[in-house]
This record gives sequence, structure tokens and C-alpha cells, in this order.
Amino acid sequence: MNTAKSTRMTGGQIILKMLELHGVTHVFGLPGETTIGWYKDWKKHSNIEYVLTRDERTASFAAEAYAKITGRPAVLEAPSPGVTHCTPGITEAFLSSVPVIYFSSDIPINQDKRHGLTGVDQTALYASISKESFVLTNAKEIPFILRRAFRVATSGRPAPVHIRVPINIYHEEVDIEDLYAEPEYSEYPAHRPVADHSKIRAAIALLLKAEKPVIVCGQGALISKASKVVMELAEILQIPVATTTPGKGTVPETHPLALRVIGARGGMEYSNNFVLNADTVFFVGTNTDSSSTNHWKLYGDPFDKTFIHLDIAEAHVGNNFPLKVGLVGDARASIEYMIELIKAEHPDLKRETVDLNPMKKTALDAIFNSNIPMPEGTVSPVKLSQVLDKILPSNAIVTAEPGVSAIYPSALLSIREAGRRYITNYSMGALGYSVPAGIGALYASDGPVVSFTGDGSLGFVFGDLETIRRSDKNITIILTRNDTFGWIRGEAILLDDVDEPWSTDFGQVDYLKVAEGFGFKTSKIIADHEIEAILTEAIANPGANFIEIMVPSQDKIIPFVPPWVKAAKEKNLPYFY
Repeated sequence: MNTAKSTRMTGGQIILKMLELHGVTHVFGLPGETTIGWYKDWKKHSNIEYVLTRDERTASFAAEAYAKITGRPAVLEAPSPGVTHCTPGITEAFLSSVPVIYFSSDIPINQDKRHGLTGVDQTALYASISKESFVLTNAKEIPFILRRAFRVATSGRPAPVHIRVPINIYHEEVDIEDLYAEPEYSEYPAHRPVADHSKIRAAIALLLKAEKPVIVCGQGALISKASKVVMELAEILQIPVATTTPGKGTVPETHPLALRVIGARGGMEYSNNFVLNADTVFFVGTNTDSSSTNHWKLYGDPFDKTFIHLDIAEAHVGNNFPLKVGLVGDARASIEYMIELIKAEHPDLKRETVDLNPMKKTALDAIFNSNIPMPEGTVSPVKLSQVLDKILPSNAIVTAEPGVSAIYPSALLSIREAGRRYITNYSMGALGYSVPAGIGALYASDGPVVSFTGDGSLGFVFGDLETIRRSDKNITIILTRNDTFGWIRGEAILLDDVDEPWSTDFGQVDYLKVAEGFGFKTSKIIADHEIEAILTEAIANPGANFIEIMVPSQDKIIPFVPPWVKAAKEKNLPYFY
């Protein structure tokens, strides 16, 4: 309801007030000439915290992770000279269904046609990776545009919204009469449509009839905050629950019905075989992408199985597998209704109890006790994950990115309390994600943050070690170092039979000295028996910590990637699976 009176304000003030009305407490960004006018008003009129990064790319990834953890749309801003640098984070957010309100300041409209410095068609640039892309043409329209931006970003399939702000808009003074927000769009999902009721009944019938059913949750289940109802449905029907790597944490992984991660990026042999042998697969909030399905081969012949798919994005439902029932709706709301129907229409339902914990323990113990010899000078990433799993506080956030730094914790860390506490970027998979995501996590939660990164990725983000140190918050960066772009090296050697990959290796760097120069407390793990003491001390230290551990590259010890494991068996190479 609009109760505001007419107030004279600058465009910069209006934007700040609208953000405050939507509950925004942090903005991630980097300053530029085109936003100086906004900062003047910011300093005088708002307590929103500005998280200054050293690279716009870092700010974009930090915002994306912040939104994942808080369940609220994140706000990102960048000046026109750095406008292109935010594309990695906005792309990841778009593909991961994460709402980010992205302000890019600009030179005056049409000055780019006169070749004004930094002028580029920002709208065209971001239109393909945003749900909508707006241009502010006068300050009076700001309240309307921001209400629409939050509404669009948080409704249906959440995604980023881009707002282009010409420099003059920040300074323009206007009388505003519609200074109000729509509070329901301050969180996501803002609305929870229930899937077609008759189709929900059809899905229930299939699940009741199934002999070997499994529920597979993607990150859409986390976005929907559907953990509780997924677990309730699983317990009523005694159906195992698997997750994709981005969906890790949807259910407690120590629960008897939790199958843990499946797929080609952290799925283990037992879990991948389990879903292969299932007769009915219920997808919840997953786009069934190549990674989570091992290039769509994970389930064997798709016509030999019964597939059910629930997702808020109709384009995802049935996109890659033939369905018996397709459900378009919010995961939590639709499963809540499914549970209501089962309780009402099958009050005496009894199912045989399923307990996967012995199977999981056997598989994990086999990995932890395998004692595969490590190449000289390296330490086992399995032992690292095992120790971290033992000592990690329940309120910690772990960030990781593609490569050695993510593949082992994805498989071996146990998320014991449901929630989004394991953050990866397996939608796009760009390097240089984990440390920026760690920055977002620092401002999104109060617990310690652990960021796994590789040396290939760390090279993208050195400058923002200063951002972390300046935050004065508790983070531990674990550098799994192997002096190579190991994923590319592994792919080339194992699948393309290349004797020596071209342009994957790089020179050595004294990473500890670099981190010390930024003010981090540093340590180096050189033996298995050192892992627990060093990790424990780092996580307990409330400031910035940096740990280096030399690990084997992916062609030396093959990790949990099914096509690679197959090649390793043929080539008689050591592997974990």
C-alpha cells in the first residue's frame, strides 16, 4: 500500500531508499567515475554496507554466493569501465537461478554514439544473461523499475536483473510519490505455485508402485527451501534421496535415506550405480544437465525407467528424459501438497524401512582406507577431506570450484544439517570462483568460511586477498596446488590419449609469501599427519588464514569422474571412485 507523501530526492537517494525498503543490507562492487554521484548520497543518507572488492568479477561472484546463502536477492554494482567484468558472475547466477539485482552505471544516454569513453551497449550485453535488462531514463521511474526488478528476479525461476543507470540519473532531483516496496519480493522464491493437482496424484501413484524408486534433488530444491518436505516425503515412502553437486545439502547426508552426491562431479560408484539400477526417478529442482547425469548416461536406457520431474521452470521439465509425469511448480509447495494427499488418501500406508548408512559407510571407508601411494612431494586430498569432515563446525560455509578443489569435498564431505552450506559454481564452471564466493559467504553468515581453490583459479583473484584481509572475518583458504590446469591435463591424457598436454602447466609461485604479504596467517601441509592440527588451528583463528597443500594432478591420481575412472582402469592407473 502506498502511504508515502511527495518527497524531493535525487536519483541516488531514491535507489538507496528503495533498496532499504526491500531489506538490502549489503552491496558488492567497485567504484568508478560514473557512480561518484551515487556514493555522495550513500555516505550521507544510507547505512547499507558497501563491500568494496578489487575486481568487478570478484564482486559478481561474491554477490551470487551471498544470494545463495541468504535466500535474499543480492545487489551488485559496477561502473561503466568495468561493466564487462561482471559477466562471469551474472552468467553463473543466471544458469544457477540466483537473483542478483545488478546496477551498472553509464555515461549519458547516446554519448556512446559520439564515442564517449567507456560507452558500450550495456543493455544488449546483459540481455541474454539476465531475466530483464532495464535502462533508467529519468529518476521519477526508479521506484517502479526497482519494484519490478525485485519482483522479476524473485518470482518463477529466479535470475539476475540488470539495471543500467546513466550518470545524470544519480544527480537528477524529482518529486517522488510512490516510494514503497513490495516486501514479499525481498526473499525468494516470492511465490509458490503448486503443480497441477491431477498430475501430483499421478506422480504419487507411480511412486507407490515403484520397486526401486529414487528422488534426485538439484539446487532448485535448495532454492525452494524444500529440504524439510523432501525429507518428509522420503520418510513416508521410504525412498532414497540423491543430490547433484550443486544440490548437495538438500538433505542431511548422514540420514539413512540420503544417497549423497551422484553424477560426474563427485558421484561415487555406489551412488551412481544405485540410480542406474532404479526403476523410477523423481527429479526435484534439477535441470538434468550434463554434469549431474554423466552426459545423460547415468540412468542407462531412459526408456527402461519411469521418470517424474518437478521444477518451477517449465523449460527444464522433461528436457532431457522422457517423462511419465511432468510437474511445473514450486518444489516445496508442490511436495507439501503431495504429502497432504498421501496422508489423507493412504492413512494406513506402511513401507519397508530403508537404511543406506551401512552401504555409504562401506563405500566411504574403502576410499578413506585405500592408502593409494601419493606421488612424491604430494599429500592425499582424500585425507584432507576426511579430516575436514571430522572437524568442520556445523555453522561453517564451504566454497569450492571445479577441479581438485571441488571434486574431493563434493564426494567426501558430509553435510549433516540440511541447507546451502556447500557452494559451488557447477552451472557454468568458470575458474576463479571459490575465493570470491568465500567473500560473499563472509557477509552472508556468522560462521567460519573454508574456501577450496586450485592454483589455476587462485591466479584470477590475488588482488582480493586484500578484500578478505580488510573484512577482518574468519576465512580459511585451502590451496590445493599442483602447478597445472589439472582438469584440462587430466581430460587430455585420459580421454584424448595425449602424451603431454599443450599449455597446461605453469611456473611455480611462492604462494605463502604472497598470502603473507596480504596479512594472512599461513601454513603448509606436507604430510598426512599434519592435516588435522593445521586445519583446526586455522579454523579457530578468527582472521584470514591461508593453507597450501601440494596434491597430485588429475592424471596422476584419478578422482570421482566416471569417464576418467573407466580410462584409469584401462590404463592401470590409480583412482578414487
